[in-house]
Amino acid sequence: MLRRAAVLAVLLVMVSAGAVSASTGKKLIVGGTLASVSEAPWAVALTNTASVRPTGRYCSGVLVRPDKVLTAAHCMGQAVTTYAAIQGRADLRDDTVGRESGISKVWIHPEYSAKTNRNDFAVLTLAKPFTGVPIMRLQTNPKADRRGVVPTVYGWGDTAGTGPEDTLQKLAVPDLGDDVCLANKEYVAGGYAAASNVCAGYLDGTGDACQGDSGGPLVLNGRLLALVSWGNGCAEPNYPGVYAEIAPAAKAIRAATLKS
Repeated sequence: MLRRAAVLAVLLVMVSAGAVSASTGKKLIVGGTLASVSEAPWAVALTNTASVRPTGRYCSGVLVRPDKVLTAAHCMGQAVTTYAAIQGRADLRDDTVGRESGISKVWIHPEYSAKTNRNDFAVLTLAKPFTGVPIMRLQTNPKADRRGVVPTVYGWGDTAGTGPEDTLQKLAVPDLGDDVCLANKEYVAGGYAAASNVCAGYLDGTGDACQGDSGGPLVLNGRLLALVSWGNGCAEPNYPGVYAEIAPAAKAIRAATLKS
């Protein structure tokens, strides 16, 4: 299983069943298209000084309050001072545009489990709030996760010659319903649960999120349905993406965003 955070220069994570190992040579939001900051102003790129990429790209996230970014808990394995958030920069190589901020504080969901991948949420407090930027509303209705709806995922994930590097991409990914991922023994062993995950993507491998997209928003009807969390490879046939569903954790997340 692969968590979809950026790969570090010397990182080879070997974990027990249910955890995820980082790997190289994977694709970007496979099958996606370029997204603009005007259509997704709340999309945030997370950089880290440990990243092997020249841009420092590490994970993705979403602005939920002017001073709060929601991302995946598994992205937060480095010292707080080594992270930065970037808003308004579709191409991370162009540092003449966008806004940047350091991270002053990190909240990890108290029930986050690296073994089961459950509650894969972290709230980051920005040292310099992104005032005046539209924020993303949380989805609080668990019934929003239903088979047949088609949310859109955003992120700055890896490429393998399939598109420009370190550039904001988007992809519409059908919600396949929990039964599809629960029928996959590897996903069940990895911790997939109907109560806390969204199973979305293409069983033929048409498209998917990937490394660097972790923590990126999965948006449906103007609300944050879930975050990019994990999967088996990227756009591998019969292995859809696994997303951390917002609604079951919305109360805890909202409380964390209201803290100073």
